[in-house]
Amino acid sequence: MLKRFSTMAAIIALAAALPAMAQNAGNLNKLSAFKQTGTPMMEPIPQDGKRADSIRKVLENVTVPDGFKIELYAVVPDARHMAVGPQGVATFVGTRKNEVYVVTDRDKDRVADDVKEFAPSIGFTIPNGVCFSKDGFLFIAEQNRVLLFPAAEFFYEGPDVAAFEVVAEGNLIPAEEASYNHTARVCDIGPDNKLYISLGQPYNVAPADKMELYKETGIGGIIRMDRDGKNREVYTYGVRNSVGQDFHPETGELWWTDNQVDGMGDDIPPGELNRQTEAGQHFGHPWYGGGTTRTDEYKDETPPEGIVHPAVETVAHAADLGMMFYTGRQFPAKYKNAIFSAQHGSWNRTEPVGARVMVTHIGEDGTAEMTPFAEGWLDAETGEYLGRPVDVAQLRDGSLLVSDDLAGAIYRISYDGE
Repeated sequence: MLKRFSTMAAIIALAAALPAMAQNAGNLNKLSAFKQTGTPMMEPIPQDGKRADSIRKVLENVTVPDGFKIELYAVVPDARHMAVGPQGVATFVGTRKNEVYVVTDRDKDRVADDVKEFAPSIGFTIPNGVCFSKDGFLFIAEQNRVLLFPAAEFFYEGPDVAAFEVVAEGNLIPAEEASYNHTARVCDIGPDNKLYISLGQPYNVAPADKMELYKETGIGGIIRMDRDGKNREVYTYGVRNSVGQDFHPETGELWWTDNQVDGMGDDIPPGELNRQTEAGQHFGHPWYGGGTTRTDEYKDETPPEGIVHPAVETVAHAADLGMMFYTGRQFPAKYKNAIFSAQHGSWNRTEPVGARVMVTHIGEDGTAEMTPFAEGWLDAETGEYLGRPVDVAQLRDGSLLVSDDLAGAIYRISYDGE
């Protein structure tokens, strides 16, 4: 009886969702044909008032190195990964919900003037991953779809914007593998002009009976494809859940963060910052829970040959997410080509850690060292999170943006020292 009730409930829920699904598909078809959808104009997100004041109050306790300062740049609900437009006109912000936002600083005073929903006629599903090509094409990687917006910086003002499918709904991963867990994608355009997308695997430790499917489809890895979705291949194996990646501006090597296995203890396994030097390398999951720590589930099995261990082992459960190489001119010279990354903070640790921005300097011999750069979102006395950094991005003036999905904000870190 319970099974029959559950089946009927699922049918009713699907029936209720079908009209909205059909409308969303119809709207995307209209946008692809440069037609209007009739969607009303978007209301801007208020940038002042009590909420903004509260965020600024928290920032008073955030410390940055001498000569730097951190300020509120924009109030953006659920702000996750960011993509700064090549024209410097607008910044696009993904979420782990159903919206994408666009942030504009019209008077160039380095504080946002407008924050609006982007392409509201499209029904997004976890549109976390946003990335631009150098020639101005915006890609949005959702839970199980990839969309392309060829002129997002020029048509973001209204509700209708040219939009096309790069990977159709249900084709990024097999539909039956869709999950609520580890489905916040990130994307980048590589030096080879291909689109790279991370595909976190949905389990704490991937089960053996899924390994062949995951190897074939790239789940628990990073895939790459042509910008039109063709010639898809798996670029990286042995990933648990990467939510941050970037290419070294000089070597072209892919570096990426990875969140490691939960439930093994407060201090193991470590998180990871990885360096990939060639296609097809394997980074250890599920044989390793993080770093060189073996998982309980696979401790008696022989790992594949040639496992690549992380360039940096990070604090266990700090949740290393978005990262980028700094290429601007505003910061002191020692930060050139350094990696800035966000630690979102732990969820299952006895004593919380993370909630900070890290910087990693890479030596000439390739060794890397990570240290805190901006911290103070974790109250040391109460253990309360006052903010959770998610991603970092660079504005055209060389300042650094930091997104925070707990506070619903984007911060700007600038340098005005000697």
